[in-house]
Amino acid sequence: MKRHLIAELLSLAYSLDCNFNAISLFDHKSKSDRLLMDLHINYETVKPYPLKRIDLPLAKNNNRTPKAKLKADTANETIILDDITTLEGVPKRAWEYRLGNRCALEWILDQYKEKKPKDPTIAEKINTYRFADYKEQVIDLLQRVCTVSVETMQIIQQIQV
Repeated sequence: MKRHLIAELLSLAYSLDCNFNAISLFDHKSKSDRLLMDLHINYETVKPYPLKRIDLPLAKNNNRTPKAKLKADTANETIILDDITTLEGVPKRAWEYRLGNRCALEWILDQYKEKKPKDPTIAEKINTYRFADYKEQVIDLLQRVCTVSVETMQIIQQIQV
């Protein structure tokens, strides 16, 4: 699943470059162009944005896995991951960076949602994805994409000035 995400993000980085060239905001030799490309291609190495993680305690006799929600709450600047975990302090600028009609953070949340296949055979035998198995990786990815989103918006603002 992670390779799929990397391929999608690289495609989006390429698309970003093409879109900017199409509207002539910068040329390939500009510093902004190099910064954006480096930022998007090397998103795994950027410093994770310091989002505040809130974990509610589970009852001692509760052995069930928390239900995945994966919802963005832009009004409260939070991301609700599941019944017990919320990330707070998502800057408004991170919500502004859009990939098509939604922000990058919402795109990631959508990619990691548990989706049940309609075919009962596939649902029973092949569908083994559970968000809980990837929760820590998704939190790290969200923090990094938050950093990329904020820095991208800063660079774009500088280009437009």
